[in-house]
This record gives sequence, structure tokens and C-alpha cells, in this order.
Amino acid sequence: KERVVGYGTTGPVGDACFQASMFRREYPKVGESPFFLFLGRIHPIKGLDILIRAFAATPNEEGAQLVIAGPDSSGMRRQLQALTCELGIADRVIWTGMLNDDLKWGALQACSVFVLPSHHENFGVVVAEALACGKPVLISNKVSIWREVEAAAAGLVADDTQEGTSELLQGWQAASAEERERMSILARRCFEQSFEIGRSVQRLLEVLREVDVSRVKVVTSG
Repeated sequence: KERVVGYGTTGPVGDACFQASMFRREYPKVGESPFFLFLGRIHPIKGLDILIRAFAATPNEEGAQLVIAGPDSSGMRRQLQALTCELGIADRVIWTGMLNDDLKWGALQACSVFVLPSHHENFGVVVAEALACGKPVLISNKVSIWREVEAAAAGLVADDTQEGTSELLQGWQAASAEERERMSILARRCFEQSFEIGRSVQRLLEVLREVDVSRVKVVTSG
């Protein structure tokens, strides 16, 4: 008689405006431009190659940039940078390396939208963190929490292909200011209702109250 209790995480800590300003000061190339944010390991499983190709193929009337933040855990960064040169968008893609603490939250607070076209994610903590900052998310349907995101209208979901990723970017570009603002409100609401750690703890406690705790085997996955 198995029961599944959803995972959760904490929201942002610190002053959002200060953190966003700090990030833009640290990376002046970003300037005041709107930008798509990828935050995570630079690894083949994350779909960064298709993200870069989709970004290059997406009309850029807003002057948006792509910020790729995260450690180069697989030695893939040089290959991806060569791809941006090949596609003629090297000046629009900003690489920050790994971000921590205020700089990490600053990137999330400053971005227009978060994007993760991953080929596999057990959960996607960073997706929940983006939602906590009120940022809509553009994710593949291989990120395991995509159903919650889609049901909450907190972002856009598509296949983990170049075509699917182009659909995500173009869908965001086509959204009106009002649609984006509503998505932002729903993003924060999605986090609070589905992924805030206190809610997760409460759900676990409710399950434990219903069963004989001495006979429960707890299995975690991450």
C-alpha cells in the first residue's frame, strides 16, 4: 500500500531587487536586456545544444539574450561555445559558470523566464526555485513536474527536441505583457501549492497519521 508524497524546496532568501541588481552588475554584458535563463549543470542530458539551436532560430525582436549558468561538469562548454559561433549568436549568449547564494537568486530574479529543455529530470529543484521567484518556466515533458506546471498554467511545456524547444521560445515571445504577468502570478502560486517544503512536510505528516508508522518503509529519490 504505497503512498507518494511530493518533494519540495525553499523559496528565495534575501532582497530580490538587491540580488537582481547584483547579478546585472557582476555580468555587465547582460545590461538591462531581457534574458532567458538556463541554470544547471552543463551536461548532454540538459538539452543545451537544442536550446542554443532553437534560440538562434527564434526571432529576436526584443533583443533578448540567453544566460547559461552552471558548472561545466562534462567538459561540454567549449563545444557549445563553438556552436554559438557557428550559428552567429556568440554575442547573445552569456556564460557565467556556477552561481551560488545571492548571485544564483539574482539570476533567477533578473531573468524574464527560465528554460530547461532537459532529456531527463527526476524532479527539477531549480524549476521549483524559478517558480518561487515568480518566473514562468519553459520546460520539456521529460522534467518530471511538467504536469503540475502545465495544470497551473505556470509556464509552457513541449517535447525535448529542437522543434519543441523552438515552440517554447516562440510561445513566450508571442505572449503579450498581460499574459506574461498572469503567468508570473500563477508561477508563484504553483510553487506555494505544490512545491513549497512546508506543504511537502505537511503532506508527509498527514500520511503518517493515517498509518501504523512502525510498519512504514520510507524510500527517497533525488
